[in-house]
Amino acid sequence: KLSDSKQLILVDGSSYLFRAFHALPPLVNSKGQPTGAVKGVINMIRALIKGHPESNIAIVFDAKGKTFRSDMYAEYKAHRPPMPDELRSQIEPIHRIVEAMGLPMLIITGVEADDVIGTLAGHASKQNIKTLISTGDKDLAQLVNDDVTLMNTMTNELLDHEGVVKKFGVKPDQIIDYLGLVGDKVDNIPGVPSVGPKTAVKWLTEFGTMEGVIENAASVGGKVGEKLRDNIDQLRLSYELATIKMDVELEVELKDLVHSEENKPQLHELFSDLEFKSWVKELEAAGVVSTAAVPEKSTGASDDSDSNDNSAVNVVPESIDYQVITTELDLRELVSKIEKSKQLCINLEVHNDHFLDAAIFGISISLEIGKASYIPVAHVRPEPVLDLSSVSDTDSENEDENNSENKGLSENESHNQEDAQLPLDIVLNILKPLLENPGVRKTGFDLKLMKHVFANYEIDFYPIDFDVLLESYVVNSVATKHHLDEIAEYYLGLRITDLSGSLGKGKAKRTKCQLSIAEFSHYAAEKADFILRLSLVLAQSLKAQGLLEGVYRYYEKPLVEVLQLMERNGIKVDSAALNQQSKELGVQLEKLQQQVFEIAGEEFNLGSPKQLQTIFYEKLELPVLKKTKTGQPSTAEPVLQELAQDYELPRFILEHRSLSKLKSTYTDKLPKQVKGVSGRIHSTFQQAVAATGRLSSTDPNLQNIPIRTAEGRRVRQAFVSNKGYKLVAADYSQVELRIMAHLSQDAGLLRAFTSAEDVHRATAADVFGVALEEVSTEQRRGAKAINFGLIYGMSAFGLANQLKISRGDAQLYVDKYFEKYPGVRKYMDETQAWADEKGFVETLFGRRLYLPGIHAGNGMIRKAAQRTAINAPMQGTAADIIKQAMIDIGHWLRSSELDAKMVLQVHDELVFEVAEKDVELLIDGVKFRMTTAAALDVPLVVDVGVGNNWDEAH
Repeated sequence: KLSDSKQLILVDGSSYLFRAFHALPPLVNSKGQPTGAVKGVINMIRALIKGHPESNIAIVFDAKGKTFRSDMYAEYKAHRPPMPDELRSQIEPIHRIVEAMGLPMLIITGVEADDVIGTLAGHASKQNIKTLISTGDKDLAQLVNDDVTLMNTMTNELLDHEGVVKKFGVKPDQIIDYLGLVGDKVDNIPGVPSVGPKTAVKWLTEFGTMEGVIENAASVGGKVGEKLRDNIDQLRLSYELATIKMDVELEVELKDLVHSEENKPQLHELFSDLEFKSWVKELEAAGVVSTAAVPEKSTGASDDSDSNDNSAVNVVPESIDYQVITTELDLRELVSKIEKSKQLCINLEVHNDHFLDAAIFGISISLEIGKASYIPVAHVRPEPVLDLSSVSDTDSENEDENNSENKGLSENESHNQEDAQLPLDIVLNILKPLLENPGVRKTGFDLKLMKHVFANYEIDFYPIDFDVLLESYVVNSVATKHHLDEIAEYYLGLRITDLSGSLGKGKAKRTKCQLSIAEFSHYAAEKADFILRLSLVLAQSLKAQGLLEGVYRYYEKPLVEVLQLMERNGIKVDSAALNQQSKELGVQLEKLQQQVFEIAGEEFNLGSPKQLQTIFYEKLELPVLKKTKTGQPSTAEPVLQELAQDYELPRFILEHRSLSKLKSTYTDKLPKQVKGVSGRIHSTFQQAVAATGRLSSTDPNLQNIPIRTAEGRRVRQAFVSNKGYKLVAADYSQVELRIMAHLSQDAGLLRAFTSAEDVHRATAADVFGVALEEVSTEQRRGAKAINFGLIYGMSAFGLANQLKISRGDAQLYVDKYFEKYPGVRKYMDETQAWADEKGFVETLFGRRLYLPGIHAGNGMIRKAAQRTAINAPMQGTAADIIKQAMIDIGHWLRSSELDAKMVLQVHDELVFEVAEKDVELLIDGVKFRMTTAAALDVPLVVDVGVGNNWDEAH
């Protein structure tokens, strides 16, 4: 029975459904059944139950068919597209799971979920029962009162009376008036034309209600006043449409809305069928008998992807035990436990963004799920340290006496005795033997960064075992962005404690190390605990998919040490040369701007699309090639590039944009990113960002420096070697085309590469029907565009644009190409069919590349996924090959006596700094290891250059 003391939570299930479908990554199980919305909705409901264990929860869904509002206004919701099949198919499983969870579920024909929620909330208010409505729908704000509060489904933002006023600018009892005025595009409620939120708030503040606005319509001036007066009837209709019905006839009473016992065997069957493995294991860990077999092989982006091994991984602890270690005795006891277990899960709390500057202020360690210890070492007060320079000697002596009792605490000012913490040097001295012990396996999140941080304290953190960041990335590179909080929520359904309230905002905002230990310790220990749990779940997922375990173990994990050393090596930069180039670019940009102003006949802001539109299309009357979504003539870069072929102004604008970006991104910025301690730039190479397995460079990004312009090459010239050393650049030649030849087994491509022919010239001879020696430069250019275009999924239309030929001629080129290279066509067709069936493609070495849009109802998204399906195996295989080469070269350089180091990786290129005496030996060793990194049916070819700077070497 519903107790008067218990809060009632009403869940807008339809809001949950659409938000989960659109906000979360698409998931597909082995039967091709979409499951992402099911996972998302149930995850949110489970989190709600966990967060409100003492509340009664009821789920309300929209019913099929029209409602009374459709009878009132035929156009109501008429503009909404039909529900996608991939969403519709997930509604019934959600309903069945909700019922099996023992939750009351209401679906009332003829009305919307909002009306049912409104009626129930009204009944609850009359009985003095507090109600929380969980929704993402702003319409329900009209229900807020002293007893009713809204909670946003995705952000957990609470809206009480003050919250509604802050968010909308009007009181809850004015929300209907507000919605009547502004309308609702989603539901096709018309409102008053030209009236937006600001105008509605202004009127309701002045006149109180919609009727008050209508009564004073004559006094409202301007065009908006005319719109108001012309649409009074439409306003009243909109008000009626926006009003939630509070008297829906219900077959249940409030006392019936109680959580009954779960049907766990049925939940096991449903979760097994949908392939929600972690939830199946939760039930089995609780003793639920299996009633349905889990399919042996998962072929879609399912939630856990561990279906080959159904043995349970229980990551749900019986209890939580998080401790704070502030004494040496407790720390040594923890060390003793680590020595016995021969493994530890560790996480560092650091401040300063760059890895060379990162400083530890706390260490978390977990040895068992649900148990973790936090060791604070450098929490500080948020207040600024007092300037004692003007204090007299006597005052200073008194100050010393007063503070003598705190001498046993951290060197940093401690908050109080409760915030006692061990000095960092003592903690690291005790932990160092374990951190460097090869017999103790290490688990963590982003272990490359951890190796850097420990290296800052002269600790060689080794060996790494489970890096949750990389495991998550290998299991499914597109499931999340691989931040720890996202991974925990995705794979465990758990949210890391939110510290935003403690950190504050604005001038009062504090950094994490300025939080008291009491405020911070649970958060820090929880992360270590969650990392340990994730390592268990993800390790099983990798093991279950066979080849993926190999991708992690033999490619990603050993690469960590190579990348960490490369990042620490850094590369020398000639700051003076860059500063000089910046000055010259400034002069060029000023000159270009004056030329633009002369052609335009006036001065304007070159970065303003609106002003560009006025100059281009109104003043100069240039042809409108494309319009924006709002119907305005476009000034986007592709449009300017096309216009630049015939007109001078867009050509100058493009040149100005290019040089301005080069100046701001590189010549101005790079000298500031040189680290004083080394005099070099130390970029970070991210392993878990690009979906295909490629590395990406950040802080700074050294992979996008243009090489086709003189100014771009000049930036590369500023990357230099030390005196007595050279830079060596080794670059794979046409590696993705070679991979295409291997994967497709096309006889023509295999022949061209194995006979060391110029593949573009050979393609031109085949496609255009001429002898190899008679191929013209233009024909080779066209063949090159076809070769590279097709592996990126380029259509005949795209080829026509690139070659500036008719679409018919481009289609003829494509047809001839596939006629000469039928193996390529077969490979592309088979790959697309595989992707359509499985939901992913694979590299040559087993890396999986999921394609969330492959079954999308939107044609553009689906076609983009189909193009990705063709290219991803090649780009991903190329990434795997260069990673293998880096690992091999890294081992070789560490064991050899060569005075050389790897300093950069850019796509298919590796850059080394080597002593002049060792250049030839390095080149021989690098070429050998790069060309033997993979055994393809065509040779891998590596081009090598040497120079005093990167441009010379490239």
